[in-house]
Amino acid sequence: LTCNLFVFVLIDSCGIFVFVTVYFCRNEVIKHIIHAEFAEWLGLMHYMEVLMMITSIEYTAPISDENVTVTDTKFNNVPARLYMPRKQSSGLKRAVIYIHGGGWCVGGSAMEPYDLLSRWTANKLNAVVVSVEYRLAPMYHFPVQFEDVYTVVKFFLQNSVLVQYGVDPNRICISGDSAGGNLAAAVAQQLLDDLEVKVKLKIQALLYPALQTLDLDLPSYKDNENKPILPKSLMVRFWSEYFTTDVSLQEAMASNKHVPAESSHLFRFVNWSNLLPEKFKKDHVYASPIYGSSMLGKKYPGFLDPRAAPLLVEDTKLLGLPVTYVLTCQHDVLRDDGIMYVSRLREVGIEVIHDHIEDAIHGVLMFITSPTDLALGHRVANKYIEWLNINL
Repeated sequence: LTCNLFVFVLIDSCGIFVFVTVYFCRNEVIKHIIHAEFAEWLGLMHYMEVLMMITSIEYTAPISDENVTVTDTKFNNVPARLYMPRKQSSGLKRAVIYIHGGGWCVGGSAMEPYDLLSRWTANKLNAVVVSVEYRLAPMYHFPVQFEDVYTVVKFFLQNSVLVQYGVDPNRICISGDSAGGNLAAAVAQQLLDDLEVKVKLKIQALLYPALQTLDLDLPSYKDNENKPILPKSLMVRFWSEYFTTDVSLQEAMASNKHVPAESSHLFRFVNWSNLLPEKFKKDHVYASPIYGSSMLGKKYPGFLDPRAAPLLVEDTKLLGLPVTYVLTCQHDVLRDDGIMYVSRLREVGIEVIHDHIEDAIHGVLMFITSPTDLALGHRVANKYIEWLNINL
């Protein structure tokens, strides 16, 4: 395999070099951070700062085209990228509020794949798209990310704002992938109890979402521990960084011994032996949880908060949720999170469409731009947009 090696040299204030390599291999880009952990160990920069430098390479400016007007703006002081379709229509437009992924730590609405997905959505649905630019860990921890997204959604759902953008209040969707799917699910739940919000979401779309913090040893975590894009070690790091830079939480999560005994009642919400169809259980045998220190739960209660882990709510809190689309990928540590949410939503009577992609890994919707422009990414993106078009 012939590859061209491109080396970026990052220089800190002391003039020490950290090398990050990017391999361009045929139609795929494999971004491999050689010394991220080493740089962190030396105290040069945080591991997530290195990842953020890599994702910033994919930044694209808010450039309008013949189909969509694109602007960077703010909704109630929270940054967002706004996509307004140019196509004329006699009536009000639909709207999609999109929340990007990246483990609450990296990424952004201006990344080229997210920008393209939002353009497609706005153009093909003739819909207003609001892509939220929430603050990231480790500089900001939970609940800041949730609050940023909730602020944008609540502001946008005001009748005066909907009128300003020509949006039909009965045709609004909230959508997100990975950590964005987590935030979308949590916001949709919170809106049900917010008496100030009169406009209701018509649908929600959760794309390979992260939905629970309790059991990080699910069959999907075991089956896909070392799969590309999101190995278990990175997902554990994302989860722990969402709440704190204290490595004790990360270490406890890595061994699946982070939940205190006094929170044992929450495990019924993520008991995969009851919630997963047989085909996903395979040869795995459910084991009783091993409890961790009470101190972690007291110091970082966020990982037990439904706003961070939407699967941890009572069934009554699921009633009233809108029609839901859940996309899961077979080769993904987060596969079982999405499937368990499908089971729980269906049990309480919520209409759910579950799209399971057998040949996909986590982040498949990122593979729609050059040089990682793959047919699989386009196929999944088209399925998602087609569902939106039919149901919104």
